[in-house]
Amino acid sequence: MRIALVSDAWLPQVNGVVRTLTTVAREAAAMGHEVRPITPDRFRTVPCPTYPEIRLALLPGRVVARLIDEADPDHVHIATEGPLGMAARRHCLRRGLAFTTSFHTRFPEYVAARFGVPTRVTYAWLRHFHAPASGVMVAAPSIRRELATRGFANIRPWTRGVDAELFDPALRTDFPDIPRPIFLMVSRVAVEKNIAAFLALDLPGSKMLVGDGPQLAEMKRRFPSVHFMGRHEGRDLARHYASADVFVFPSLTDTFGLVLLEALASGLPVAAFPVTGPMDVLGDAPVGHLDTDLRRAALACLAISREACRAHALQFSWRATAQQFLGNLVPTRARGSYALAS
Repeated sequence: MRIALVSDAWLPQVNGVVRTLTTVAREAAAMGHEVRPITPDRFRTVPCPTYPEIRLALLPGRVVARLIDEADPDHVHIATEGPLGMAARRHCLRRGLAFTTSFHTRFPEYVAARFGVPTRVTYAWLRHFHAPASGVMVAAPSIRRELATRGFANIRPWTRGVDAELFDPALRTDFPDIPRPIFLMVSRVAVEKNIAAFLALDLPGSKMLVGDGPQLAEMKRRFPSVHFMGRHEGRDLARHYASADVFVFPSLTDTFGLVLLEALASGLPVAAFPVTGPMDVLGDAPVGHLDTDLRRAALACLAISREACRAHALQFSWRATAQQFLGNLVPTRARGSYALAS
């Protein structure tokens, strides 16, 4: 199959959306499919307000239309709601091409936190954006239920995976100058990640933060005792996971949280609030604690088996994620018949 994958989120960005899309594209290619990304690196771009490392395509409509037509895809998937996603949606509707979309990010909550825009306004716009899609792929069961109550239709499950060869407890090592237990967070340092809720906790041992972002300087000033390790990738990132004792996830807005699976695969129990993402990833497995008191959850995790955490993470594979993605796609020429059947 030829698949046109349209996304405003792509390399060199480092986030869960990019990791999901690039990994699924690689898995699909390994299964013999041809994935043609339509991404910001092919356009003139401007920095996204408050996220300068995210580049937004400038007036991409005509080029997106040409790239889709030249690809002559069997399937079109629009992964994001940015300028490229809007241009692809407009072209598909104009041409009568069926397409799927995906919901990756609690964009309304982010906009509300940064600019004060009411979430009902942004959700109304998102509902309009996704309404023509023949399928809206959503990772977490709780988010699927929430979107359904908000009037989203044609919702399809699309889970996530983890690279269990990279994220491995065997990489565990000591940080000589960092007392244990080590409570770790891996995150972009931004307001929507609720990072201060972790950094302000009174915990024994040490708190460690891996990642960078617009709030990093502020967090360093406010919490000088925290070990800020900067941004790490690949095996070096995996070593940080494996070498900690508890993974703390204070976010209230993530739709899934790939870092949860990476931590579990590394043998780390997860302490988090009882919200979407942690509830969906952990389920009823004894691999973490969810509590409105994050300190109590973090301390309780010290008694959890690292082997149990690893075993739970091994249930999530990227190959299965890619197969589910491929199964959710719809033929581009089936728009009319799909609407009729519905």
